[in-house]
Amino acid sequence: MESQTLRALTSDNSWLVGEGLTDWFNRFLPEPLWSRDLELTAEPRRVSLVVGPRQAGKSTLIWTTLREKGKPALFLNCEDPSVKQWLSSPAVFVADLSDLETGESPIFFEEVQALDDAGLFLKGLIDRHINRPIYATGSSAFDLEAQHRESLAGRAHRHLLLPFSIIERLRAVAGNASEKNPLTQLKRRQVALDMAVYGGYPAVLAAPQPERELADLAEAFVLRDVSDRFRIRHLIGFRKLVQLAASQIGNLVNFSDWASLAAISSDTVTEYCRLLEEAHILRLVRPFVGGKRAEIISAPKVYFLDNGLRNQIFGGFQKLEERADRGALIENLVFSELSKVLNPVLDSLRYWRTKAGTEIDFVIEHQGRLLAVEVKAGDTRGRFGRGHRSFVEAYSPERLLMVGQGDHPALELGATRVDFLGVERVGSTVREWLG
Repeated sequence: MESQTLRALTSDNSWLVGEGLTDWFNRFLPEPLWSRDLELTAEPRRVSLVVGPRQAGKSTLIWTTLREKGKPALFLNCEDPSVKQWLSSPAVFVADLSDLETGESPIFFEEVQALDDAGLFLKGLIDRHINRPIYATGSSAFDLEAQHRESLAGRAHRHLLLPFSIIERLRAVAGNASEKNPLTQLKRRQVALDMAVYGGYPAVLAAPQPERELADLAEAFVLRDVSDRFRIRHLIGFRKLVQLAASQIGNLVNFSDWASLAAISSDTVTEYCRLLEEAHILRLVRPFVGGKRAEIISAPKVYFLDNGLRNQIFGGFQKLEERADRGALIENLVFSELSKVLNPVLDSLRYWRTKAGTEIDFVIEHQGRLLAVEVKAGDTRGRFGRGHRSFVEAYSPERLLMVGQGDHPALELGATRVDFLGVERVGSTVREWLG
C-alpha cells in the first residue's frame, strides 16, 4: 500500500491510530440526528447497498447502523483519488486488508459509484468470501449504470432511501406523543403543510434558509447526476423538459408536445425521462388497466418524488393556502408518501381513468389486493362521487382512501371500506394495509 493511501486511510479511520470510537463516529454524524424507518441488515455474502438521490441521508443511515453495533468499521471514501486507485483490484485490496490487521470489522464504501468498475469490484470482494459485513452507498448515478446491476445480481441487498416521509418527520417533531393528543394532530398537519412546499430532504428540513438548500440540490441533481455524467447533448432541451414536468405534476404526459416545446425528438424525451426516473427526481405513473373497454387511456401521469425540488424548479415557495397549484401539490405529496412506503418490486402504483374522464388518482396492487386513493385539496366529507362508486363497483378494492383535510367516520360500500383521512395519515395508513 502506498504511503499516500495509508495517510488518507488513517485520516478517515483515526480509530486505527487510537481515537475513541465515540468521537470517531460523531465526526460523521450530523446534528440534529433524526431516525429513519429503513433498517439495514448485514447478510453473509451480500453487500448492503443503499442507493437514492444525493443528500437523502444514505451515509447517515449506515453510520447510525454501525454506531449501534458499537464496533469500528473501515471507512473508504471512493471519491478520494488515492483510495480510488487503491480499490482498482479486489485481489490487491484483500491482500492489503490482512496487513492492516483490522480483524473482521465491517467495511463501508462511500459513493461507490466513483470507482471505475464498482459492480465488478464489489462482486470480487463477495466472491472472495472475506467474511466481513460490507456496506456501500451509491448515488442515483449508480442506479443508472446497467453493468453495476448485472455484476451485483444475487450479491447485494439494495435499499432505496428517499427523503424523509411525514411519519419520520413527525417523529422528530413530536417524538412518541400519542396520536390522539390534539397537539400531536396539529403538529402532524403542520408537518404535512410544510412538506407540501419544502419537501423532505434532511438538509432542507434543518436549514434556516431552505430555499437556498433546494437551489443547491436542484443544480446538483440536474447538472452533476444527470447532465454531466451522461453527457446530455441537448442541455437547454433537457432543462426545459424538467421545467415542463415540474409545471404539469399530476397531469397526463404528452411526449409529442414536450418534444415540440423542448425542441428535441420524442425519442430523446423518452430517454431523458428514463434518466430522470432512475435518478429519483420524478416518476411516470402508468394507468391501471382492468380489462374494461372504456379504459383506453395509455398516457402516463408525471409526479416529482420531492415537493421541494419541484417547487425550486417551478412554482416557488409561497404558503400552501395562497397557491393556485395547491391541489396539485397535495396530490404530489400523497404520491411522494406512497413511494416511500411501497416496495417498487412487489407493489404496483397506477392511476385509473376512463375515456369519459372518470378517474381515481392512485391504485395500489399488492399481492393481488387492491387499494384505491383519491386526493382532494379540501375536506373530503361528502366528496364521494359517481366516479369513485364506479371503480368500487367494478373492482371491489379492499379499501378506498379519500385523502384531504381532516378525518371523518368510515363507511362501507359493498366489500370496500371507504376511509376519509387527512393527507398527513396516508403513509401510515397504507403501511398498515400492506402489513
